[in-house]
Amino acid sequence: MKDRTESRGQDSTGHGFGTAPVFLASISTILGAILFLRFGYAVAHVGLWGSLMIILLGHLVTIPTVLAVSEIATNRRVAGGGAYYIISRSFGTSIGGAIGIALYLSQAISIAFYLVAFAEAFEPVYDWAAFTYDVIPDPRWVSLPTSVLLVVLMLSKGADLGVRALWVVCAVLGGSIAAFLLGEGPEAMRPDGLNLTARIAGGDTFGIVFATCFPAFTGMIAGLGLSGDLKDPQRSIPLGTIAATVTGMLVYALVAVKLAYSADPEALADDQFIMARIALWGPSIYIGLGAAALSSALGSILVAPRTLQALARDKVSPVPQINRMLEEGRGESQEPVNATLVSGAIAVIFVVIGDVDFIAQILSMFFMVTYGALCAVSFLEYFAGNPAYRPTFRSRWYLSLLGAVMCALLMIQMNPLYALVSILLMLGTYLGLRRTRRGERDLAAIFEGTMFQLTRRLQITLQRNRGERSAGGWRPSVVAVTRFGERRLGHFDLLRWLSHRHGFGHFIQFLQGEYSFTEEIDARLQVQRLVERTEISKAGVFVDSLICPSFHTALAHTLQMPGISGLPNNCLLLEFDKDRPEELDEIIDGSRLAMASMFNILVLRSTKYRFGYRSSIHLWVTEETFTNAPLMLLLAYILVGHPDWRRASIRLFACFEARDAERATMKLSNLLTEGRLPISTKNVTAVPHTGGESIETHVSRQSSKADLVIAGLTDEEIALQGATAALLAYESANDVLFVHATESVSIE
Repeated sequence: MKDRTESRGQDSTGHGFGTAPVFLASISTILGAILFLRFGYAVAHVGLWGSLMIILLGHLVTIPTVLAVSEIATNRRVAGGGAYYIISRSFGTSIGGAIGIALYLSQAISIAFYLVAFAEAFEPVYDWAAFTYDVIPDPRWVSLPTSVLLVVLMLSKGADLGVRALWVVCAVLGGSIAAFLLGEGPEAMRPDGLNLTARIAGGDTFGIVFATCFPAFTGMIAGLGLSGDLKDPQRSIPLGTIAATVTGMLVYALVAVKLAYSADPEALADDQFIMARIALWGPSIYIGLGAAALSSALGSILVAPRTLQALARDKVSPVPQINRMLEEGRGESQEPVNATLVSGAIAVIFVVIGDVDFIAQILSMFFMVTYGALCAVSFLEYFAGNPAYRPTFRSRWYLSLLGAVMCALLMIQMNPLYALVSILLMLGTYLGLRRTRRGERDLAAIFEGTMFQLTRRLQITLQRNRGERSAGGWRPSVVAVTRFGERRLGHFDLLRWLSHRHGFGHFIQFLQGEYSFTEEIDARLQVQRLVERTEISKAGVFVDSLICPSFHTALAHTLQMPGISGLPNNCLLLEFDKDRPEELDEIIDGSRLAMASMFNILVLRSTKYRFGYRSSIHLWVTEETFTNAPLMLLLAYILVGHPDWRRASIRLFACFEARDAERATMKLSNLLTEGRLPISTKNVTAVPHTGGESIETHVSRQSSKADLVIAGLTDEEIALQGATAALLAYESANDVLFVHATESVSIE
C-alpha cells in the first residue's frame, strides 16, 4: 500500500492550471539571460552563419526531446514531479531516478544561472554608483538577496503567485524584444550590408560558444514541473512545450539576424549590452534582461523543488530520513517546502561562484546528458513494441535517435572530460538504484523488448532469403534431443562448443508422457535448471523441453521445428552411453528419421572420460566414409575455436587400402590447403589397410588416448542392420562423434 503522503501528492490536481502556464514557464525560460547577454558575443565570435548553426544544432537536440517528452507524458496519467514523474512512471524509478537526479541538478543550478544574469541587468546602476560614489559594486550584492527573496516568496505564496508573476514578466519580455527588433542603433557601428561569415579575429571556438549559448534553448520542458498543478496535463504539456520551443527558435533566429545587420563583429564583441544601443529605448533591454532572468529563475524555482519532492516520494535517496524530509508538502496543493529550501541552498552556492560562463557550461552538460537519455529511452521504447506503451501523442523514432546522437556528439564537442564524467555519474546512479529495485522495470526490460523486435525482423529476413543460405557458407545449426539433459553433460558440452561462434545450438530435453499442466510445470523447472547451466558454462545455447508419448514422436516434432536462429536446423545431435547399448535402438531410429528428413546426423558415444584434457582430436576417414570428410573437418575446426579446446591439435588418418592410401592422403591434404583450415598437412597420416588387419587395430594403436575421435557413418550403415555395429566400433577409443553428412558440405 502506498503511504498517505505519496497518495495525496499523486492524486491531487494542485491548482488546476491550463495550457498557458506551461507555455509561459517554458518561453520565459527559453528567452532568458543568454538572449540578452551572450547572443551578441555568439554572432561576434562565430558569425551569423555560425550563430544560426548554433540555433539549429541546439534545436536538433531540444525539438526531439520535446517530442519525446510529450509522447511519454501522454502515455500515463501525469501527477506532480514534472519530467521526472513522467519518465519514472513509464520506465521505472531506476531509469527515472538516474535521469531525474541529473534533471534536478540542472534545474537547481539554473536558478543560480538566471539570478547571476539578473544581477548583470543592473550594470547601469553599477556604473552610476562607481561614478557618483567611487564604489565598485559586486553583482552578488543583488543576486544573493534576490535568491533569498525568491525562496521566501515560494515558501510563503507558492506556485499560484509564481504563475501570476509569469504573465507580467512575459509581457515585459515581449516589449523588450519588440523594442530591440524595431530599433536601428548608431550608424557608425553598422556593417556594410548583411555578412553571413563576418566575425572577429582569434575568437572563441564553435564548441565553446555553443556550450555557452546552449542553456538558452533548454527551458522548453520547464513547464513540465507544473504537471501536478495542471487540469489536463496530457493536453497542456505537448501543446505548451511544443509552442514554446517553436516560438523560441524563431525569436532567436530573428535576434541573430538583427544583431548581424545592426552592428559589426567588433562592436558586438566589445559590449555585452549591445542590444541596448540598438533598441528603440535602451533601458528596455536592461528591464527585459531583468524580467527574463527573473522569470527564468522563477520558472526554475517552481520546477526544481517539485522534481526533488517527486524523487523523495519514490525513495530515490538511500537515506530514508532524507526522503521523508524532502517529500513533505504543505496544504492541499502539497507545496514542497523542504525541497524548496534545499534547491535554494544549491542556488546560493552557485550564485556565490558568480561566473555566468562557467555555470552555463556546467549547466549545458547536465541538460545534454538528461536530454540524450530521454531521447535514447524514447527511441528504444519504440523498437521494444511494448503493448503497455500507448501514448496518445506520437513522435517519430528517427527524431528520438537524432536527438540522442546529437546530444552525444555535442557533449564530446563541448568538453569530452565533462561528458565522460556526467555519463558515468548517471550510469553510477542507475546501477545504485537497481540494487534496491530488483522487481521494477529497467533498461534490461526495454532492451529485451528491443532485442525481441530485432530478432523477429531478422528471422523474417533470414526466412525470406532461406534459399540463398548456401551463398554465405555452411554453418552448423544443431538441434539436440535427449532424455538425459540433467544427468549427462557430454552432448550439452559438445553442443555449446559447436555453437560458440560459428553456429547455433538448440538443446531439447525430452520428457516422456502425455501433455498436461502438471507435466508442463515440471518441464519448466527442468528448463530453468538447464538455463542456469548455460549461464554457468557461458554457453550460447537455447534450451527448451518437449513432452511427447515417445522419443520417436519427439524427434518427428523436432525435425519439423523452424530454426530458433532464423535459419533452418541442418544437424541433429543424438547421444548414447557406451556402457548402455540398450539405448541404441532409439538412436538408430532417430538417425534414420533424420536421414529421411535430409538432416546431417551427429551421434555422440559418451564415456566417463568426458573428453579428457581436450587436447587432441583424431579424425578417421575411410573409403566408405570419405564423403563425410568435409563436414568432419569443419566440425573439428569449429571445436578447436572454442577456448576449452584452444590447445587441441587435430590429426587426420586416411585409412584406405594400401594402393589407395597415398592418393587419399594427398586428396585430403589438398582439401585442407584449399580450404585454409589451420591443420598442418604433417598431421595427415596415411594408414594402409590390408585385408588381414582390421581398422580397430589401427585405432587402438593411434587413437586410444585421443580426447575425441570423429568418424563417419554411411547411408547403408544407418538404413540397414549394420547401424549397431557401426556405432559400437572404435571400441578402444574414448568419446567418439559419429558424423553422417546428408547434405553436400563444401570447404571453399
